[in-house]
Amino acid sequence: MSKEVSFKNRDRFIQLGVAIASLRKIRGLSQEKLAEKAGVSRSLISAIEAPGLANGFSLEVLFDIADALEIDPADLINASVFPDAILKKKP
Repeated sequence: MSKEVSFKNRDRFIQLGVAIASLRKIRGLSQEKLAEKAGVSRSLISAIEAPGLANGFSLEVLFDIADALEIDPADLINASVFPDAILKKKP
């Protein structure tokens, strides 16, 4: 499921999980629906979004999640505050 994350990347994966969870909720998607749209398991989405935990995952999974959330993968990686154009977009 998730890959072990090095200490130097821990905060990056946590921030990415928070960004994914936040945008998923803004888009009105459950973990199950996001998983279905991304073609991954709900348990993987749950592991990625787990608060305070760094769970690694592949670029392919990142791309699939970004596509399901209709956002550029780079915007997810760089997210700290989403611009209005992203927040107002509905699935």
